[in-house]
Amino acid sequence: MFPSRQESLRDARAFLEGFCEGAGVPRQACLKLNLVVEELFLNTVKHGHRGGADAPVWITIEAQEGEVRLTYEDQAPAFNPFAPGTRELLEALAPTRREGGLGVLLAHGLTTASEYAYLFGRNRIRLALPA
Repeated sequence: MFPSRQESLRDARAFLEGFCEGAGVPRQACLKLNLVVEELFLNTVKHGHRGGADAPVWITIEAQEGEVRLTYEDQAPAFNPFAPGTRELLEALAPTRREGGLGVLLAHGLTTASEYAYLFGRNRIRLALPA
């Protein structure tokens, strides 16, 4: 669990690196996992909590059968970054957008499966990435 603050991203990265090393996840897959978590985390901080909050972010990871499974949860307002409508909107706005949204598209492209739910006041994103 990490506070929804930009400076907590460093601790989240250390957690991911430790997991990858302990689980034998290849370096390339670990870098992709880090990128996905960074995009989700920064979106939580910047957009979900308007610059940061003490509200927790939960990150759960498991490695099995050639893939890494990530569960990312936060208490920001409900938002599904992987919804088809969200993706289409971000792609349509790409030529005129100054910042934001491209990381979500990149993260989506790195995953083999994604699932979103808003449960008990939490955004829950489950993703699978090839290991």
